[in-house]
Amino acid sequence: MVNKQKVLIVDDDNNIAELISLYLTKECFETMMVYDGESVMGAIASFEPNLILLDLMLPGIDGYQVCREVRARYSTPIIMLSAKGEVFDKVLGLELGADDYMEKPFDSKELVARVKAVLRRYKPVAEPKPQPRDESVEYPDLTINRTNYAVTYKGKSVDMPPKELELLYFLASSPNHVFTREQLLDQIWGYEYMGDTRTVDVHIKRLREKIKDHQNWKISTIWGIGYKFEVKK
Repeated sequence: MVNKQKVLIVDDDNNIAELISLYLTKECFETMMVYDGESVMGAIASFEPNLILLDLMLPGIDGYQVCREVRARYSTPIIMLSAKGEVFDKVLGLELGADDYMEKPFDSKELVARVKAVLRRYKPVAEPKPQPRDESVEYPDLTINRTNYAVTYKGKSVDMPPKELELLYFLASSPNHVFTREQLLDQIWGYEYMGDTRTVDVHIKRLREKIKDHQNWKISTIWGIGYKFEVKK
């Protein structure tokens, strides 16, 4: 018997939390509900969710701070839920490590679709890769290993959420090749992703904060087009 995927619902509105739980239970998900930010870390440890639905407007610790704390310890995908629909709020949520962002009120079918889409992107591959050598890319002072999701920069391990690592690996695997934002969205997030190209920009910004330009290589912006992993010849 296949185990149900687990979704942790974090919302201080009991009615909304219960409604979301009902939607997901009908789609054969197992759910757990918590109603404040202080309870999230304990719930993750005990429930071990596959995905977190995180409301931003929580009493005490707000959703942004909860997202920071979760990302410091876990790579569990997060979909933020908020009545705030401004671009600033969405970008801030993505910068903090959220994988998607939905505005309230939302359509139940869209919510379920987004949960399934995010989980598909995080679903582990059952079969071993036929070419193990393609799972690691090395440059001076930088090693990106997609097999065990590890990045080493100047001899030190760098913590990265899966999408950041996959984006860096994809760019570094094709040095000096320019990719548009749309191509990167399709390759890393999948064609079913319901976000926009700003997601790529946010992830590139976070990568640059962790991986500084090197004398032999750097992540370059090609204005009006996209990005490339530039390697000096």
